[in-house]
Amino acid sequence: MFLLRHGQSYFNLHFTETRRDPGIEDPELTPLGHEQARKAAARLRAAGLTRIIVSPYTRALQTAQPFLALPGVTVEVWHEVRERTAFVCDIGSHPEALARRFPAHEFGHLPARWWHDETESEAQTTARADAFRAAMAGREDEATTLLVSHWGFILALTGVSVMNGEMIEYDPRAAAPEQIVWKP
Repeated sequence: MFLLRHGQSYFNLHFTETRRDPGIEDPELTPLGHEQARKAAARLRAAGLTRIIVSPYTRALQTAQPFLALPGVTVEVWHEVRERTAFVCDIGSHPEALARRFPAHEFGHLPARWWHDETESEAQTTARADAFRAAMAGREDEATTLLVSHWGFILALTGVSVMNGEMIEYDPRAAAPEQIVWKP
């Protein structure tokens, strides 16, 4: 399967420059982030994608938008693949607000508050990644699945720290990473 970290958000832009949380809840993509999303969709145009699993954060949903033009692709919004709650940007939007902004997606299955209430521990994030790995390892379509997610979740899943807009291939049947270095 393919794993794609969302494109650059306004949080990422400010945090990279200052190393301080700018206090932006559920930030949108920057123009660069939108360009990263378009380039990722172009790279995977011929991959035969059939399924996209996307986090309900605005930055991930916006990153998934260019993929909607690919034929035969279904999109599933999973709150289980969200970012670990560590900054203000990890406060999400309620399902009703997301449904108004992204009418092509279904949000009715999400809890009203689908993000974590406090800073999520590394163990909690890793447990979510382990559950996702197990769910994907048992599927027949994992080779044609794209996950649009976040730094912390992809790190917990693979042990690899990816940059905004970066995509990697991943085998969900592979063993969990032996060591994870949790530093942004």
